[in-house]
Amino acid sequence: MSDLAQMVSLTGLSKGFGADDTRVEVLRDLDFEVEKGKMVAVVGPSGVGKSTLLHIIGLLDRPDDGNLELDGLEVRSLDGEARARLRNRMIGFVFQHHYLLDELDALDNVALPLRIAGRGTAVARARARELLEAVALSDRGHHFPDQLSGGEQQRVAVARALAMEPELLLADEPTGNLDRANSEAIFSLVCELHLMAGLTSIIVTHDEEMARKCDGIFRLAPAGETFEHV
Repeated sequence: MSDLAQMVSLTGLSKGFGADDTRVEVLRDLDFEVEKGKMVAVVGPSGVGKSTLLHIIGLLDRPDDGNLELDGLEVRSLDGEARARLRNRMIGFVFQHHYLLDELDALDNVALPLRIAGRGTAVARARARELLEAVALSDRGHHFPDQLSGGEQQRVAVARALAMEPELLLADEPTGNLDRANSEAIFSLVCELHLMAGLTSIIVTHDEEMARKCDGIFRLAPAGETFEHV
């Protein structure tokens, strides 16, 4: 265990799906730590629980056993409302698919988390414009998702993930639907914003080259075995 401050600390984490004789254990007695300010890649073959791990850390799912602390706060005992508040305040998500709302332009897609949190339209759109500039899309704010390329859509999704100024960024195969050039561009953007915003970031990826550019690699293997490389 490190003496440095941990943003994420998991101990004895287990998670399975199904019931009785059909139950499949995806994660078993897992320990996992990420220091504040670090970018860590989670890699491994399909089906070993990479996305499940990310969903548990992101408070989208609950473990069957074990403890989870986010910035020193034990969260397993929190009720649904408290988990939602913490998630909205602290965590930004980027998924493989951008999940932009087709009926909103890029500016309002980025502003949406702020509007949901009760921020006024002017404040939300001002923050959204800042973020679109940060992802090099300041001239595309009034374009709708179907008017944007795949790389541009994912840039908007990255901007939206940062709208609430999260401390923790979780990205699940953020370049999985993109060609090589766009994948490298999006990953470079995530790295730049990670440093600029002082984030702690966890990236699930199949791309070993991308993973090696992170501060550490956490490798999940079948049968609950784990190997961490720093």
